[in-house]
Amino acid sequence: MRLFLVVIIPVFLVSLASQGKEEARPNVILIMTDDQGYADLSSYGHDKIKTPRLDALAKGGLRLTSFYTGAAVCTPSRMALLTGAYPARLGWTRGVDGYLMPKKSGLHPEALTIAEIFHEEGYATGISGKWHLGREPGFRPHRQGFDFTYYIPMSNNQIDSLWVGDGVVEKPFDNRLLTEQFTKKAIEFVGQERGDQPYFLYLPYTAPHFPVEAHPEWKGKSAFGEYGDVIEELDFRIGELIDFVEKQDDDRETLILFLSDNGPQKGDPGRSVPYRGMKWEALDGGQRVPCIICSPNLIPGGRESEEMVASIDLLPTLAEACGIDLSQHSSGSPRIDGLSAWPLFSGESEESARDEILLWHGKGSVRAFRQGRWKLFYEGDSNKPRKAPALFDLASDPGETKDVSGEHPDRVAEMERRWKELEEDIKKNAIPLGLPRG
Repeated sequence: MRLFLVVIIPVFLVSLASQGKEEARPNVILIMTDDQGYADLSSYGHDKIKTPRLDALAKGGLRLTSFYTGAAVCTPSRMALLTGAYPARLGWTRGVDGYLMPKKSGLHPEALTIAEIFHEEGYATGISGKWHLGREPGFRPHRQGFDFTYYIPMSNNQIDSLWVGDGVVEKPFDNRLLTEQFTKKAIEFVGQERGDQPYFLYLPYTAPHFPVEAHPEWKGKSAFGEYGDVIEELDFRIGELIDFVEKQDDDRETLILFLSDNGPQKGDPGRSVPYRGMKWEALDGGQRVPCIICSPNLIPGGRESEEMVASIDLLPTLAEACGIDLSQHSSGSPRIDGLSAWPLFSGESEESARDEILLWHGKGSVRAFRQGRWKLFYEGDSNKPRKAPALFDLASDPGETKDVSGEHPDRVAEMERRWKELEEDIKKNAIPLGLPRG
């Protein structure tokens, strides 16, 4: 089994489109952690948390340092990842399922997900982990493209039941054991006998989202308290999955991607340094997360890139890697904002297709716009009036501490113009949030 790995926060892939062989399409495993900060891996600078399995991927592949998630909080971040679109195109305005979002709302059934696309392309599709895109029957994962399901509908602090399809299979669950359970079910899905059929697995862990509670066998093992225990178990479990994949009698390539949904939760010891800000915020600490990809045969190793890539780019990147024509899967979907990052990942180019991104505050409305090295930022959340924007030069000031807007008024004006243009396009080309019928 040849293995291609993206730690990501990120994803980096092998383009098989040119081969034109259905049997050559790779398996895909997309791993997402919950509220894990940029610096919560030892390969990204943590001095106490040890993550050898993920670090090994960084050593053998490409490490990205300017990777942005789709939002600074759970639900919209997942919307962006699975659809390749800014969450505002999907009707999202603020908050998460169960907090600030309209009651009983979710991802609209008309939104085309990556699971639906891969299913239509002949893949077996599975989810093991946290959903958080709607609890009502019409919004559940098996109605959004997933054949195999094992999940909690919301965050681990909001609900106490594990589900398969429309039914509860465990209540209450033990929060300490969820990482182990989700990994076991992921391995079960990967190990299913399916002949020549490829698979797409989405593995969105609940850890290290609060309440942070270590597995009994991992409690006290790390040098960074219970939070470190939880992260180190995650690293170990991901290693178990990788080991299982490598032992499979399958000539297919396997793409493994790893990312966090957003920055660390305020009050938890997660780190976003050298960036300022945390979960919910439009400062870089809220949405910039680690991203790595390793593929010994196809991805030149030992590289690091500061090029901008976003989670909305993963759908088109994976599609290109797997030879999927997205133009054949556009019915009912909002416009995709993502751009394929394959040329950067494969070494065909040293530049990313992305040079700008909009960033939302978790409580609503766009609060920042990055364009190249420059970032325009407004203080406050949706309940506070906008102040004059600050302009940060991220190349010289990654912590966003020095406002240089007074020195560059023309740049501020041009960025505000482009920002408005993008927002207007989103409003004109959006679908509503999913709401229950009747």
